[in-house]
Amino acid sequence: MAERGRDTSSVVTGTGPLAAITEIRGLGMILIRADLARAGDALAEAAGLAVPATTRFTTDGARWLGWMAPDELLLILPAAETAETLAALRDALSTEPALIEDVSAMRCVFDLSGPRAAEVLMKLTPADLSALPADGVRRTRAAQVACALWRHGDGWRVIAFRSIRDYLAEVLARAAAPGTGLAPR
Repeated sequence: MAERGRDTSSVVTGTGPLAAITEIRGLGMILIRADLARAGDALAEAAGLAVPATTRFTTDGARWLGWMAPDELLLILPAAETAETLAALRDALSTEPALIEDVSAMRCVFDLSGPRAAEVLMKLTPADLSALPADGVRRTRAAQVACALWRHGDGWRVIAFRSIRDYLAEVLARAAAPGTGLAPR
């Protein structure tokens, strides 16, 4: 998620034997609230992705469209494409009751990678990660703060409100720290 005037590169915030934790910047995010059954076709055409099934996501590698609630989707895309896509979505849904907003500055994004990345999240969230399908997205909490998570590459992606970014970064780093595995010692 890019901030005006800030570097939009990835920043590694912690590395431990359980997982590497990387904050991802330079992403655009568009919140879409609408009657998905009525507006789905127009929305899919404007977003460039199929509307996902309940608790699922669709992606083409560059863009990600995730189900957040029965009337809510979140589109994540390269920051440079946000304004044009926002305009296309608003135009496509102009005849529908809908809320389409750029929420890029509201969120922080962390990637957890490595063979034990899921173990880091298991310490922080009540979600059953083993039950989450490969294209599943889960709204939950991590260390008592609201977040959404899904599988991403060889690990996991976590998004949360930017206001708790520092706290979440620290909690993730501590959960990935050496000697904190879940296996019996």
